[in-house]
Amino acid sequence: MDLVIRDVRVIDGTGGASYRADVALDGGRITGIRREGDSGPRPTGRRTLEADGLALSPGFVDMHEHSDLALLREADHSAKAAQGVTLEVLGQDGLSYAPVDDRTLAEVRRAITGWNGGGPGDTAIDFDWRTVGEYLDRLDRQGIAVNAAYLVPQGTVRMYATGWEDRPATPAELTRMKQLVAEGMEQGAVGMSSGLTYTPGMYADDAELTELCRVVARYDGYYCPHHRSYGAGALAAYEEMVTLTRNAGCALHLAHATMNFGVNKGRAPDLLALLDKALDEGADISLDTYPYTPGCTTLVAMLPSWASEGGPEAVLARLRDDESAERIRHHMEAVGSDGCHGVPIEWDTIEISGVSDPGLASCVGKTIAESAAQRGEAPWVTARRLLIDDNLGSTILQHVGHEENVRQIMRHRVHTGGSDGILQGYKPHPRAYGTFPHYLGHYARDLGVLTLEETVAHLTSRPAARLRLPDRGLVREGYRADLVLFDPSTSRRAPPSRLRAPSRPASQLVLVDGRFVIEDGRRTDVLAGRSVRRTT
Repeated sequence: MDLVIRDVRVIDGTGGASYRADVALDGGRITGIRREGDSGPRPTGRRTLEADGLALSPGFVDMHEHSDLALLREADHSAKAAQGVTLEVLGQDGLSYAPVDDRTLAEVRRAITGWNGGGPGDTAIDFDWRTVGEYLDRLDRQGIAVNAAYLVPQGTVRMYATGWEDRPATPAELTRMKQLVAEGMEQGAVGMSSGLTYTPGMYADDAELTELCRVVARYDGYYCPHHRSYGAGALAAYEEMVTLTRNAGCALHLAHATMNFGVNKGRAPDLLALLDKALDEGADISLDTYPYTPGCTTLVAMLPSWASEGGPEAVLARLRDDESAERIRHHMEAVGSDGCHGVPIEWDTIEISGVSDPGLASCVGKTIAESAAQRGEAPWVTARRLLIDDNLGSTILQHVGHEENVRQIMRHRVHTGGSDGILQGYKPHPRAYGTFPHYLGHYARDLGVLTLEETVAHLTSRPAARLRLPDRGLVREGYRADLVLFDPSTSRRAPPSRLRAPSRPASQLVLVDGRFVIEDGRRTDVLAGRSVRRTT
């Protein structure tokens, strides 16, 4: 045996009661589990670790994050490894870097620089791939800290086939999109994502999305939409996705499923009733959430979709034009833009968390309303100036969530965990560094919203089942040795002001493929992660 972990509290991912055992690992697999009280000799190995009060669980699966470039840019990747994450799902919210051609790659890099960096002036990464398979090959060739699966990004696919125009796709364009999705699935993607409040993906109608979901269903993948509204009309937006995927015969995984803004305070039971009805009727549905109330995105995402038609340069041109800018302001402040989920924007809820231009760093940590008051000007004037001066690269925290909704949704039978972690910015959202210890410490240990065993199941076996991974997500003989050892009495979140990974990781030991990524609470130089591809 390579390693034996002795007398450890095993939280096996099933949700059942924990137990004490010796766990043996060899060749990247769990090869033996000897429970306390079992007869026969205890296993021995080339190395033995005494658990010393730690708990052992499957590695955590981050079902929604934005590490698409972070995995390539920074080998350390302690932001996730230190939390006990051993698998991330990339390609979220309908916008990522494959499949692309040269034009599309340049456009998507510009569009989501606030999420991932990698903008036009960023030379840290050689974008030497174009297809989904080539991107996954690049991850494997370079070596990454944790494992990664990928979703075909529907917005990028539409950008590739139709550009940035707000119109129905032509039959030829739809055929091309279906080909791109099929190729991505054949090359290993586990499903398809959408960002239906982000351009250009939001320009797709239900008929177009249904056709693409039918392609995904042929490969036994799942559809992961950031749906059309988390504010006004949220329930209708959820129902739209349920109906659409049932018509397409496609599994559905709802991204960062929550109910935000004042109009949805206390309405989590309405969402859960909608999902329960569909589940009871045979729908294949799951969801993920992050355990915090603020959201996080880019400032430009708050604009109405018509203002973004044509791509980033067209947005900047409209912002520089006084007449167009006034129309944008009216939609945002009086009407409620679709970019802000149909709710008139409240500038005191929009906190700047990061900027692309270091010269604008004084804005970080302040709401738009606070910065405007300091300048003695209207909030829209401040926001407009920042959008232009930062070349659309500013990220925000949006303080519009409700704690009671967060807790009720995380209890649901199809809930999984996702950080939605954006690792860019001077003041990143704490979920990027603290989601999984926050679940274990704050919500399980301190509040008892879920038991520790239930929480681990939400973060391990449930997402592994959604990803159709037959040998991950449980502490079980024959399963992959993607494991985390942690102290349940000390798990805690990273502070909101943390700019780097916690100096004291929440997980004392993290193994990916049986190799130590975190050892004695410190990041090793091991790059054991690989792409996890859809298999048939």
